[in-house]
Amino acid sequence: MRLRVEFTTEPFDLDEPPPHATAARDVVQAAELDAVDVGPFGNTVEGRADSVLATLDTLLRASLEAGATRVSLQVNVLDAEGGDGP
Repeated sequence: MRLRVEFTTEPFDLDEPPPHATAARDVVQAAELDAVDVGPFGNTVEGRADSVLATLDTLLRASLEAGATRVSLQVNVLDAEGGDGP
């Protein structure tokens, strides 16, 4: 199974990325994922379910420890071709 996860960490800071956002970015960029898109208002990762879920555990712990007060996630199951699932 493949997953796509969209996530944001809060609180936002429009002037520079807060520590919790950079912690999340560092986690996903170091992970063994198929795709990573990091943006100012949202982030997306894709990959095998076991890799994505392990990355989410690390991401949540790192973001919360770095000061995030909220982490929002949306998880989608993808089909074999990479589109939205079944």
